[in-house]
Amino acid sequence: MSIRDNAIETLRLEAEAVRNLENFIDASFEESVNCILKMKGRLVVTGIGKSAIIAQKIVATMNSTGTPSVFMHAADAIHGDLGIIQPDDVVLCISKSGNTPEISVLIPFLKMNGNKLIALVGNTGSFLAKEADYVLNCTVAQEACPNNLAPTCSSTAQLAMGDALASCLISLRGFTSKDFAKYHPGGILGKRLYVKVEDLYKFNEKPAVSPRDSIQKVILEISGKCLGVTAVVEDGKVVGAITDGDLRRMLEKNPDTNGLTARDIMTVNPKIIAPQTLAVEALDLMRQKHITNIFVVENDNYLGVIHIHDILKEGLL
Repeated sequence: MSIRDNAIETLRLEAEAVRNLENFIDASFEESVNCILKMKGRLVVTGIGKSAIIAQKIVATMNSTGTPSVFMHAADAIHGDLGIIQPDDVVLCISKSGNTPEISVLIPFLKMNGNKLIALVGNTGSFLAKEADYVLNCTVAQEACPNNLAPTCSSTAQLAMGDALASCLISLRGFTSKDFAKYHPGGILGKRLYVKVEDLYKFNEKPAVSPRDSIQKVILEISGKCLGVTAVVEDGKVVGAITDGDLRRMLEKNPDTNGLTARDIMTVNPKIIAPQTLAVEALDLMRQKHITNIFVVENDNYLGVIHIHDILKEGLL
């Protein structure tokens, strides 16, 4: 088998394994979701080997979407880490075989402690499946590994089933993009959901001229404020905009600027934006209108300018 064919076969088998999980979304799955939703403690996710790695990813997803979770390695659990588990916690145990010694030793403690146990397992006849309160069936027909040994299809199925759990919990909690931003303040995803125009424009100068000001004053204002634009303000309201491009085009047509005022060359009704608007929305508007600046206005009061570079510096692309 060629490298290409081998890769395609791997992807086909893993996709088939995930697709087949649809047949295992049953009453036990729904009960598992409701159990996690109503728990008073945390979701403790445990496993060993590759299942432990999948467990860590599920914990990360749950924590970032409103379900407090903690990872506990099954091998460490029986050597002191069982203290992680509190009486109100729900335990999600991940295992392909469901019969590993570490898991078998863990289960009696959970029974004694009164914790609800959810088994995410690839063998519904296993010790883990029989002892669990709820069973999430992750049986796969075969591994994508040519020797049918290395966890490939099975670990992919575990991961997908964990995502299905998380997705259902997100929906039932009414978890919104604003909630998501609370848990991702340092990342680009979070910034896109919480950085607003008012967080950025305040660091810029506030260029402004009146409609009656001379072209010379307009040039000095644009040059001095270093934003490539100035607002034309009358009675506190933005009535126009002049960019350095407008000045160049004016000079190409009429080098003699004597007698010209800001009103003669300004663009009327320029684009404005409210300070509470998300910065990414300001970026979208700039792209749509092919502009690099927008005036920030609230209740007809000119507050300042936001430049596309302000947004790019935040990494909000």
